[in-house]
Amino acid sequence: MAVPLVEPVPDEPAAIARLESGSGDSEGESERALLIADYHAGIEAGLRYERGVDVPSRAADRRDHLLSILEQTDPDRLVVLGDLMHSIGDPGGAERGELEVLFESLPPTLEVTLVKGNHDGDIESWLPDLEVVPGSGVRLGCVGVCHGHTWPAREVLEAEVICVGHEHPCVRLEDEVGGSRVERAWLRGPLAGKGFAERASYEGVGWLEGERSPPNLVVCPAFNDLAGGTWINVAGQSFLAPFLPDGLADGEAYLLDGTRLGSYDAI
Repeated sequence: MAVPLVEPVPDEPAAIARLESGSGDSEGESERALLIADYHAGIEAGLRYERGVDVPSRAADRRDHLLSILEQTDPDRLVVLGDLMHSIGDPGGAERGELEVLFESLPPTLEVTLVKGNHDGDIESWLPDLEVVPGSGVRLGCVGVCHGHTWPAREVLEAEVICVGHEHPCVRLEDEVGGSRVERAWLRGPLAGKGFAERASYEGVGWLEGERSPPNLVVCPAFNDLAGGTWINVAGQSFLAPFLPDGLADGEAYLLDGTRLGSYDAI
């Protein structure tokens, strides 16, 4: 029985990806990776500076939350789909300290890969043990990963499943008496060729030539619940990624607990 290449961790803004060289069943599995997006370490300092909002630091809670998921899932690798840190320039002392303590707390055998996001600055210069790949992404076996703030690398488009961050998708849910709440969400659906086929760098990509089915696109929720995001079911909201929403065909939204909301543009 085929096992999904990417499967959300129930009730968590994280997923497990099987990074194998071939698709099919679990016999081809070579590595399991925990995927998270948009950790935004140090966001509280950013909120104070950018918006004048004073929020006590939740650095310890974020760290404990991630460590708990790692203990629960026991992956071989942690892959961060961009924006591990919040400040776009050089990080302040609190933000740098948060990440240094986080990395000291990670299991010593765990490999960590960061797909560089637009907030990650020169992070590789002061976290030298961190593997950093370009924001346009890489292909890890059958799974392509990128941040989402720029067009994906060609090799990412040739994967079977593509996972992106950056968007922080959220839905606003209302009850019959007018109350509302905002929930983080996953978006998932086949990648559409609109916008991709016109780019010369993608010439000859099989699914764009009709040689196979398009890959599935997974837009991951932000790990950090203070990071805000794109309200996908609120009029007037616009997507951040240059290939969204046109690049997501028949996309559906899911809550973190797995509740299927149906087509994201009709919620």
